[in-house]
Amino acid sequence: MTVHFVGAGPGAADLLTVRATRLLAAADVVLYPGTYLDPEVLSHVGPQAELVDTQHLTLDEILAHLSAAHAGGKEVVRLASGDLSVYSALSEQTRRLDAAGIPWDVTPGVPAYAAAAAIVGRELTVPLLAQSVVITRTQKRSTQMPEAESLQAFAATGATLALHLAITRTRELMAEIEPQVGADCPVVVVYRASQPEELVLRGTVATIASQVEAAELKQAAIILVGRALDPTPGGESFLYDAHRERRALG
Repeated sequence: MTVHFVGAGPGAADLLTVRATRLLAAADVVLYPGTYLDPEVLSHVGPQAELVDTQHLTLDEILAHLSAAHAGGKEVVRLASGDLSVYSALSEQTRRLDAAGIPWDVTPGVPAYAAAAAIVGRELTVPLLAQSVVITRTQKRSTQMPEAESLQAFAATGATLALHLAITRTRELMAEIEPQVGADCPVVVVYRASQPEELVLRGTVATIASQVEAAELKQAAIILVGRALDPTPGGESFLYDAHRERRALG
């Protein structure tokens, strides 16, 4: 049997892909991240499925569940919050599955930063303001960051920053990037995007930390930083410019 890694999206049960809901409905075993997942997502799971909350499990314990399900000929889904392309531990899980000869595949999900941008109605790449998005995190009680990937260096590019796993260090991080982006640079924090507990905070590099602290946010929040969040002075896309030469098809 194949182990299906499935992106559960930001939380809302109706933001899963059609493929994801079909896999969940057919699964015999579903491993899910209870810390970040809205329980309503599990409404897509069939009544026959065994549910395993992974929030307190080690990687080896998770792999033991995947291996046992495979050995028993069961359809197994490993849910991950958001999308599996970032911060999902996909690489270390699939390395172990490859070593064990267990097949697997991946179904993408709506990433948390995209859900956050949608909630506040902002494009993260606005002409003349920012044409790149840097998805990054910070280091505290987590895996070491590569030396070249400093937040200050990313901020200096002017790209829109999407900070994951960083909410408890908001004040410290804003102080780090203020020299590069300015105290008045727009910041948006979205807590539990698309879930019932969703909270949106809007401010600047100088003011957002006080709002985060007042709301007592500790996890499950995305921090967006950049001039594109206030696109009033932005330009317009060349793609749709009336003066751009267009070639007729055919």
